[in-house]
Amino acid sequence: MNNATNSDRPGPPLAGLRVLDLTSVVMGPYCTLILAQLGATIIKLESPEGDIIRNLGPTRQPGMAGTFHYLNAGKQSIGVDLSTPEGRALCLRIAATCDVLVHSIRPAAIAKLGLSYEAVSAVNPGLVYCNLLGFGRDGQYFGKPAYDDTIQAVSGLAMLEAEMHGEPTYVTSVFADKLTGMAAVYSILAAIISRSKGSGGQEIDVPMFETMVQCLLAEHATGAVFDPPLSDPVYSRTTNAYRRPFKTADGYLSVIVYNQKQFEAFCGVVGREDLMADERFATFAARTRNAAVYYRTLGELMAGRGNAEWAELLARAEIPCMIVNHTRDLYSDPHLREAGFFVPVEDETGQPLKLPRFPVSFHGTPADAPRAAPSLGRDTERVLADIGCSPAEIGSLLDRKIVFAATDSKADASA
Repeated sequence: MNNATNSDRPGPPLAGLRVLDLTSVVMGPYCTLILAQLGATIIKLESPEGDIIRNLGPTRQPGMAGTFHYLNAGKQSIGVDLSTPEGRALCLRIAATCDVLVHSIRPAAIAKLGLSYEAVSAVNPGLVYCNLLGFGRDGQYFGKPAYDDTIQAVSGLAMLEAEMHGEPTYVTSVFADKLTGMAAVYSILAAIISRSKGSGGQEIDVPMFETMVQCLLAEHATGAVFDPPLSDPVYSRTTNAYRRPFKTADGYLSVIVYNQKQFEAFCGVVGREDLMADERFATFAARTRNAAVYYRTLGELMAGRGNAEWAELLARAEIPCMIVNHTRDLYSDPHLREAGFFVPVEDETGQPLKLPRFPVSFHGTPADAPRAAPSLGRDTERVLADIGCSPAEIGSLLDRKIVFAATDSKADASA
């Protein structure tokens, strides 16, 4: 890892970190997106068909869908046919120049390719090798196929939704994929820090199931922490059917009347000081035990005024209150606009995009500004030159279709 920069201004936090990315769809690309935003060089190695998410959803040109742009901004793309011995050998050559390799290929398949940790660490002992797994190695589910929906189901999240909706359902976000991607980021960085202290490279496993359970039970474990358990592992406040945005006279608002100060202030705002003496609501513990009737009571009170009136009253009382946005509203949200969250970017054809900046502000080593995602195989020749391939060798690899550049990909050919 080389931290040198060409100016007096410090580069982004991970400048000089090289990552070989063998992931696709959401979980792995979300991990490497964060690393890219923090300044790492991400070499996304793709098959001739490319990441399947390239063609998922609306797009202006084949292979460059909006979701792909979002998840792969700022990365390089090299096209390599790993079904060939030469392609696999080339992958090892690239890995030998990298600090990190991250993949989401099932364990048996990555071993069959000859790209297991043992094989890759033989050419780069200092490599941090990250396996993104469905299930950890030590349990009976290891090796099973895993998707976000299956992990939401087996982790208990879908069944917790039944506490509110009457039957199991999935949350409307690929939550397990993104949570595991973030877990991979901090695990990779922890291994890099450990390596800087002399421990050398290592293999790390980031399993979706265990990661999801560890996160989900943070609030839901409750009495199940004790042995024998004192209660089911369900936090009643978050699973209450009445825990939802409140319907007002002209819309919906999210209002948090949670701690004692907020409760007493709300009672004053609505002229219902008598509620403070109600034994069902008088204390935080009482409101938690009686969450259903508490939320129902709040809902009845909220229905009597409109959004604007509530916003003014609750702001004065310092009670948290926010409008209920649709996702389309985020692109015109005044706070995000003032914060410069969505950044105008041009794609490779000069067409405009809006991509999010990294949400965390580093006051000494700022994150990279958003850059457009690469077309399939855009950076093949540059990456090969960077690892020492001669022009003649690159030409031979292209001619024999071991590698392909942007104009050679099957995705482009079929467009």
